Amino acid sequence: MRVLVRYFAVLRERRGKSEGWEELPEGSTVKDAYALLCPPAQLPVGYAINQDYVAGATELKEGDELVFLPPLGGG
Repeated sequence: MRVLVRYFAVLRERRGKSEGWEELPEGSTVKDAYALLCPPAQLPVGYAINQDYVAGATELKEGDELVFLPPLGGG
C-alpha cells in the first residue's frame, strides 16, 4: 500500500526529503511505518494520519497522509 509521508526536523534531515509516497506492507500500523522508514526509530515521536493525532497502533490505509512529529526544541 502507498501512503504519503511527511518528515519534519531531524527526520527530514535523516531521510533527505520533507515528504514522499512510501510503499508499506498491508496492515502496517503507524508505529510499523516509523520503524521501517526512520531507523533506528529511537526518537520519541507523535503520529498524525490525515491531520488527526493517532496512537502508534493505528492501522494505515491506502492513500493516507502520515506525519511523524518529533519533539520540538526550544531556544
